[in-house]
Amino acid sequence: MSITKEKKQEVIKSNAVHERDTGSAEVQIAVLTERIKNLNTHFSSHAKDHHSRQGLLKLVGKRHRLLRYLKKRDIDKYRQLIEKLSIRG
Repeated sequence: MSITKEKKQEVIKSNAVHERDTGSAEVQIAVLTERIKNLNTHFSSHAKDHHSRQGLLKLVGKRHRLLRYLKKRDIDKYRQLIEKLSIRG
């Protein structure tokens, strides 16, 4: 269900703004997107796992808030990120 440490480091490295970046909005959104994708595959075989579904909805809400913040702060980075992560349609 959760992502491995190596996968998380790979996602952070590919979306980092600078060398030691682990907390920028772009990185947080990318990590949340990876966790959401993993949970979606989990639900294909565990359809009745409602507790994990509630956690998924919290993750989606947090990602939505971060995307809204990034859109207000820097629209160009927002557009690049949604294109790179292939979210929003």
